[in-house]
Amino acid sequence: MPVASGSAAAALPRLALTLGDVRGIGPEIVRAALADPAVREVATFVVVGPSGTEVQPDVTVGAWTATGNAALAGSLAGKAIERAVELAIRGEVSGIVTAPIDKAALLAGGYSFPGHTEMLAALTGRPTAMMLASDTLRVVLATTHIALRDVAHAVTVDAIETAARITRAGLRDWFGIADPRIALCALNPHAGDGGRFGDEDEAVLRPAAVSAKLSGPFPADTVFVRAMRGEFDAVIAPYHDVGMTAIKVASFGSAVNITLGLPFPRTSPDHGTALDIAGQGIADPSSIKEAVRMCASIVKRVRLSAST
Repeated sequence: MPVASGSAAAALPRLALTLGDVRGIGPEIVRAALADPAVREVATFVVVGPSGTEVQPDVTVGAWTATGNAALAGSLAGKAIERAVELAIRGEVSGIVTAPIDKAALLAGGYSFPGHTEMLAALTGRPTAMMLASDTLRVVLATTHIALRDVAHAVTVDAIETAARITRAGLRDWFGIADPRIALCALNPHAGDGGRFGDEDEAVLRPAAVSAKLSGPFPADTVFVRAMRGEFDAVIAPYHDVGMTAIKVASFGSAVNITLGLPFPRTSPDHGTALDIAGQGIADPSSIKEAVRMCASIVKRVRLSAST
């Protein structure tokens, strides 16, 4: 569904825009984004909806909200993601912007992935990392959607080194930062305080920081503040909530979820499906607009780099 025409449109990135879980606010925030002239100035779009093909975003507003069929909604959301990836791999679009999905519905619909990030990694065969980025802070997760009780075993030297490698390449290639300054957030309070509050920071995180050329590990209660003051270009967080809480407190509504490591940029808003307010016309489209701008900006930077 291109929304610009002529020579100006030809120069714009073409992005796939998925509707997410159609019971939620995805369709209405997509519709609001596409109605914004400022959004239409940065890209043209292929909207990928319930059938997994190109559809108008307002087809599902209201009608799907009332169904309550989580399994069907999850299945359709999964098919739309698959379709968007196909378009990107074939070069028919240069990037993907995804509206929020419901993870339980995705599972009920036949997809065992805990989220977009893991599904995109499987579909492309690429190791990925989840970054949340705003004007003031960039946070990358070393582990993503796992239970807190499993975190200590999942935060390994390899997991941190992989996150660091993908983050460094992403900051360089997609953000134009030639020599990224990356900090590692500690796992335990006060970075373990000499082993009093756990030995993982000294036994695992510090050796990983040395081998991956990261600063830290630094306690969670200071490292994000230091990054926001300009000391670091990104912070690698050991688990989901410590990183997500920091970025959402700092920049909720303007932060963007970026999947690093893919052969094309993928971005998403920093919020969920908001099933409780879907169809009421009160959902805030600010974050998905930022996601579109970010995706288009990355595409343009990659194009420029390739041409020089």
